[in-house]
Amino acid sequence: MLTALAYSMVVVFMFLIMTKRLPALVALIIVPIVFGLLGGFGAELGPMMLTGIKNLAPTGVMLMFAILYFGIMIDAGLFDPVVRRILKLVDGDPMKIVVGTAALAMFVSLDGDGATTYMITVAAMLPLYKRLGMSRLVLACVIMLAGGVFNILPWGGPTARAASALGVDVRDIFVPMILPMIVSAVWVLFVAYILGVKERKRVGVIAMPARAKAQAAPNVSVLQPACAELAASGQISGQMNGTTGQWTAHAGVAGQESNVLQLPGGRTEADARATAVAAASTGGGGAGPDTGVSDPKIARPKLIWVNFLLTATLMGLLIMGALPLPVLFMIFFAIAIMINYPGLQEQKERLTEHAANVLPVVSLIFAAGIFVGILQGTKMVDAIATSVIAAVPAWMGPYMAIVTGLLSIPFTFFISNDAFYFGVVPILAKAASVYGITAAEIGRASIIGQPVHLLSPLVASTYLLVGLSEVEFGDHQRYTLIWSITAALVMLVAAVIFGVIPFVGRG
Repeated sequence: MLTALAYSMVVVFMFLIMTKRLPALVALIIVPIVFGLLGGFGAELGPMMLTGIKNLAPTGVMLMFAILYFGIMIDAGLFDPVVRRILKLVDGDPMKIVVGTAALAMFVSLDGDGATTYMITVAAMLPLYKRLGMSRLVLACVIMLAGGVFNILPWGGPTARAASALGVDVRDIFVPMILPMIVSAVWVLFVAYILGVKERKRVGVIAMPARAKAQAAPNVSVLQPACAELAASGQISGQMNGTTGQWTAHAGVAGQESNVLQLPGGRTEADARATAVAAASTGGGGAGPDTGVSDPKIARPKLIWVNFLLTATLMGLLIMGALPLPVLFMIFFAIAIMINYPGLQEQKERLTEHAANVLPVVSLIFAAGIFVGILQGTKMVDAIATSVIAAVPAWMGPYMAIVTGLLSIPFTFFISNDAFYFGVVPILAKAASVYGITAAEIGRASIIGQPVHLLSPLVASTYLLVGLSEVEFGDHQRYTLIWSITAALVMLVAAVIFGVIPFVGRG
């Protein structure tokens, strides 16, 4: 009875999430309560839910202050020198542009917010892709690959979900995965190089005229005039973001007929010859030394080294485990906002600006406390695990960590992260424990599929990426899927080689 009830709860939860009958926040609260009542646990549900919320509270606090901290760093202009350097180095060479796109996306992805990564990276690189006639599918591909690898950061979401569902410390999952993540990042750069070489052969290297020195004032983004020129000529439509100072193209905007080629399957790409001529006529070119991505009104260029040292210290203490992650981010956020925005009104404005990013993530974590609390408190997870163990072939059990890593690729594509980490991973961990595989090891294996997860139609930010990049969602999936799978497999192999997850259990 309990086993059937547990399976039914997981299936109903996944169904509601996948069919979008309920948002994840509501489903995480309502579904376990209903099934808990059906199972006759009504009187015990209160303490179970409270226990689950208490267990997840540190994760929620960590995510809240991590998002706020990196939001402050972006506002203050910590990433500006990196963006300027990349735009300067890639001048006119498609291969350098594609590799630079991947590198920039990785750097911006450190904030753990996919939407921010997409907006900043596309805004920085799309004008170059258009002017050289490069494939925008390549742009979307490398950005998503970079974001997928760095999506396993503790404040990115999946790692925190895995830790919450399994009741382990986030650090125990993430820190051992740093080396596999670095290997995967190198693989993404290699893929970017391959795609860049193909683009170089297709469009050639186009000399881009230097932009007049008088054009840009210090710390004013080259992206603003670049996109403004395109908007003024009617090539794109969009609006200026008051926080980042960037032009955001409206989703689905197409290029002009004069510089667009119709390709098989209904796809469109910019014509290299037309865009090159347009670039020459408008004087568009490489980025000068004074370009950036932050709003000059809130940027703090004089504090760039202070912010860099602050972030480097934070990362060092995080890896060392000097303090719990929530405490670290709380302390460093307080220091960062006092240094960069000492005025009370300024601090209120920054908090208000980033509240929209914080609330959905943190509320989801606390809602998950109810789901996990009931799933564990009613022993439903034990009942499911027992049935899974009985169904696992004897020869497969000792390889459960590898199985989990492989399953994470299709599971996180076809179902949401919430359904996978809160509905499936605890079951796999319980089954794996019989073979001496720890919950932390299963947690590490479960985040390996993230490079593929971002291609899922269930991921809202993916629609933002294809809209900004001006490509079709289906084309983007077909072009990027194979590369995403290779990135996940590289991470899995690296994790096994470095001993992060065991190839064979110890039981």
